Amino acid sequence: MSKLVYVLNGPNLNMLGRREPDIYGHTTLAEIESQVTSMAEELGLRCNFRQTNSESVMVEWLQEAFEANAGVVLNPAGLSFFSVPVLDACKLLDQPLIEVHISNIHKRDEYHRHSMISTTATGVIAGLGAQGYTLALRAIAQQLRD
Repeated sequence: MSKLVYVLNGPNLNMLGRREPDIYGHTTLAEIESQVTSMAEELGLRCNFRQTNSESVMVEWLQEAFEANAGVVLNPAGLSFFSVPVLDACKLLDQPLIEVHISNIHKRDEYHRHSMISTTATGVIAGLGAQGYTLALRAIAQQLRD
């Protein structure tokens, strides 16, 4: 049976391609989902791709991933910088958690440089645009095999 990976996206990522394209590029979330789904199939993974603008929904999805013993690729977006509930839900996870940021948060303003989620992540990919998702999926596939 193939391993399950949740690919979870936080607030405003449904606006990718239209929102601040100078920072986030022109790729839409639907395009990223298509790339991730194809890559998951190639890697022999089952992929559950989701986006929410709600902190509480994100917490529920992380708890669901924990219950399913799934790996997680997480772009927490704005929840990265202030959400203790999301941080606590990430601490539950037994499988690898790869945090993804489309922009390089370390080159941004002070508010966007320090992700609370990074303290729980197995790894962090930032600044590689939409490609960060497929790189994260490859990394998590390797870690789930190991």
